[in-house]
Amino acid sequence: MSEEKRQADSLSLVAEEVRGCAKCPLSTTRTNAVPGEGPPDAAVVVIGEGPGRNEDFQGRPFVGAAGKQLDALLKDAGLVRAEVYITNVVKCRPPENRRPTDAEAEACRPYLERQVALIRPTVIVLLGDSALKRFLPEQTLGGAHGRLFTRGGLSLFPTYHPAAMIYNRALEKVSSEDFKALGRVLAGLGPKPRPG
Repeated sequence: MSEEKRQADSLSLVAEEVRGCAKCPLSTTRTNAVPGEGPPDAAVVVIGEGPGRNEDFQGRPFVGAAGKQLDALLKDAGLVRAEVYITNVVKCRPPENRRPTDAEAEACRPYLERQVALIRPTVIVLLGDSALKRFLPEQTLGGAHGRLFTRGGLSLFPTYHPAAMIYNRALEKVSSEDFKALGRVLAGLGPKPRPG
C-alpha cells in the first residue's frame, strides 16, 4: 500500500466497511460483524479464525472463553490485550462455529490486508490453521508453531488457537511456551519503529 493510499485509509474506515459488508453469505447470519480492535500503532497483530457466539453478539473479538485463554497467553509473552491489535481471518461468525470456507476467507482478505498494511506491526501472531493457511499455506501448525517466519516483509509467528486449549488441555503448556518464545522474539526485535 502506497503511503498516500495508506494515509487516506484508516482502521475506522475498514471497520465501517466490514460492518456494512455483504460480500459473502456470512453477512446474512451474523448479529454483528467483528472488524477487530486495538491500537492503530500496535507492534503485535493477533489474527484468529473467526468470531464465535459471544463475539458475534458483542461485535468484539475474543471476548468468550478463548478470549480469556488469549489474555493469559499474552501475559506469557509480556503483553497485555490493550497493546495488541486483535482481528480474525473472517469478520462474521460462521454458523455453528464451523471453519470458514476458502471463499469466505477470500471475501474478507482485502479487509485483513488493509488492517495489516495500516498497522505495520513488528510481528503477526497467527492463531490456528485458518490464519496459518492465509499467510503460510505450505506449513502445518504442528511443524510451524512457536517459530518466526518472514514472508513478503511480514514477520509471522504461528501458534495454536486458544479455543483448541479448551478441548485439548495438553496444548496449554505448548501454547504457553510458544507465547514465551514470542516474548523473546519481540525483545530481540526491539521497539516498533515510528513513522517519521
